Amino acid sequence: MAEKVKFPTLNGEVEEKENNEKEPQEGLIELTIDEADAGSRLDKYICAKLDISRKRASDLLDEGRILVNGKPLKASGKVWANDKVQVDMPPAVSLEVLPEDIPLDVVYEDEDVIVINKPKGMVVHPAPGHTSGTLVNALLYHCKDLSGINGVMRPGIVHRIDKDTSGLIVAAKNDKAHEALSAQLASKECSRQYLAIVHKPFSHTVGTVNAPIGRDEKDRQKMAVTDKNAKEAVTHFTVLENFKNFAYIECKLETGRTHQIRVHMAFIGHPIAGDPKYGPRKTLPTQGQLLHAHILEFKHPKDGRFMHFEASPDQEFLSVLEELRSEQQN
Repeated sequence: MAEKVKFPTLNGEVEEKENNEKEPQEGLIELTIDEADAGSRLDKYICAKLDISRKRASDLLDEGRILVNGKPLKASGKVWANDKVQVDMPPAVSLEVLPEDIPLDVVYEDEDVIVINKPKGMVVHPAPGHTSGTLVNALLYHCKDLSGINGVMRPGIVHRIDKDTSGLIVAAKNDKAHEALSAQLASKECSRQYLAIVHKPFSHTVGTVNAPIGRDEKDRQKMAVTDKNAKEAVTHFTVLENFKNFAYIECKLETGRTHQIRVHMAFIGHPIAGDPKYGPRKTLPTQGQLLHAHILEFKHPKDGRFMHFEASPDQEFLSVLEELRSEQQN
């Protein structure tokens, strides 16, 4: 019988909502510094509390939109217990997202949902400074009708996968379908399984990483296992093959946090090969992480039919896998 391995769990905030991103805040935000944050730099405190980048916090400070006890303070200034911080957060600027004739690998489509096998290198939804060439641009051209729940920047997007992660993703073509799929994600009825090549072979065959994930305090562009401003994150994995310096694994998500598999595998000492953000510099020569969403399961939002989809990894992934197998035999 395979050994079941569980890794250490930090105390973190448990939240059932699957969406990894906070709703954008705007208007006057009032904060009071508590003892735990006393002595913090103002910019770092603002980044952590509002979950914004250092650049965004710096811009707000430069624009005079952040006051401490009614007065401006430098980014490096310290805040102390019971200080009153006011942030005048301007409303987000809506960007126009245009349909683009970009080829899509459509695995399934009907009047309610569309399932795509997303290629590595494609961003899922637009963001300021990157408003073209995304999956959303392609979906707007292909579908003409998408759920409007996530607004102009993310129409139809129920869940997402990273730019350099390939594989299956479902989008909703109307609001009712979007709500039903989101509810399945929240209740963990929607199943997502990934294939990955990671550093270092394993001594066991199955495991579970149960460790909360939040924004990395040292690098706002990264996520990390942490007990500060974190959410529950659970990843189950099975070792499919071991090689001399790598392993081929399958991961099943129980939650859907930003960069979850990448963060969890790095946390247990098996970072995903080719991952430029969480892996070592000396790795396999690939364009981004070798991570592929190969199974997606959910109930059809209209009639409850069980839907099962599978997609094989791309040629780069398969070629690396064959090379590792060949080296193992020699």
